[in-house]
Amino acid sequence: MRRYFKLGVLGVLGFLGLLVSCNKQTAVIERPSFCADSAYAYIEKQMAFGPRVPNSASHMQCAVWLIEQLRACGAEVELQKGFMPDYRGNNQQIYNIIGHFYTAETASRPRVLLGAHYDTRPWCDEEQDYQDRFYNVPGANDGASGVGVLLEVARQLGIRMQDTTAGFQPVDIIFFDCEDMGTPRVYTGEEREDTWCLGSQLWATNYSNQQSAVRYKFGIVLDMVGAPDAVFPREMYSTNYAANYQQQIWRSAEQLGYGALFSSQQSYPITDDHYYINYLAGIPTVDIIHYDMRNATGFPFWWHTRQDNMDNVSKSTLQAVGEVVLSQL
Repeated sequence: MRRYFKLGVLGVLGFLGLLVSCNKQTAVIERPSFCADSAYAYIEKQMAFGPRVPNSASHMQCAVWLIEQLRACGAEVELQKGFMPDYRGNNQQIYNIIGHFYTAETASRPRVLLGAHYDTRPWCDEEQDYQDRFYNVPGANDGASGVGVLLEVARQLGIRMQDTTAGFQPVDIIFFDCEDMGTPRVYTGEEREDTWCLGSQLWATNYSNQQSAVRYKFGIVLDMVGAPDAVFPREMYSTNYAANYQQQIWRSAEQLGYGALFSSQQSYPITDDHYYINYLAGIPTVDIIHYDMRNATGFPFWWHTRQDNMDNVSKSTLQAVGEVVLSQL
């Protein structure tokens, strides 16, 4: 993902949110069941495959494993295949993995969409040394962390589906492919914003064109959600397209005791998978993403470098994000 600088009218409206103060909620809500140890183990497993660069052996092995994990949690699994043009204009193979969680009684109800990308960037193009820019990004936080949290969410959903005495919110979990294939800095041709988030562009376009029978209440995308020093401000596209849901999520975070982590500060708009779900599919979707306004890029020092390893994953951060997501279901 990368920062998007073209604010336009929506951007101006988003910045107006800085002038509006929200009443703090002090109520305590029921704490959902979530196991950070489990989420952490899912991240370690992804890292054991190696960098999940699209169409590499490790990428395909990880995809097969993700399908197996979703099925083990009780999901009906769909593999969406297609092609999208990359930064050179060549067709890039896409494999989106979708887990449908519903019961017979809730199959027709509107669902909540949860998403994260499972691919890793082929280039460490934020490295200072030019030669280091041609290594693959390991992707512990930028990729594996969001997937790890959602796999543990999937495990909890599988448990919930077995409880016939409780109501069940149907959920679709989507692991998007080719999110991090955007134009590399080592490329001398034209840089295009739409070369990022290829998997979500494919999914959102198909969803819009096919008039799917599945309907969604809202969506949440997770990206870089495991760092010990993480901070999750209110990302601007989320504010513009899904303000009510963003406020609901951040209020829940505060009620769960994670108000310092889920900052009330408004960030710049970020081109991430949620943007295309909002813009192309028309599903109000919120991005939970590490973005620190104090940094020059907004992203952590290890972003798109060889340093994106397990040192950048904290169980306490995973616990917070997992509980907040589950509180919305």
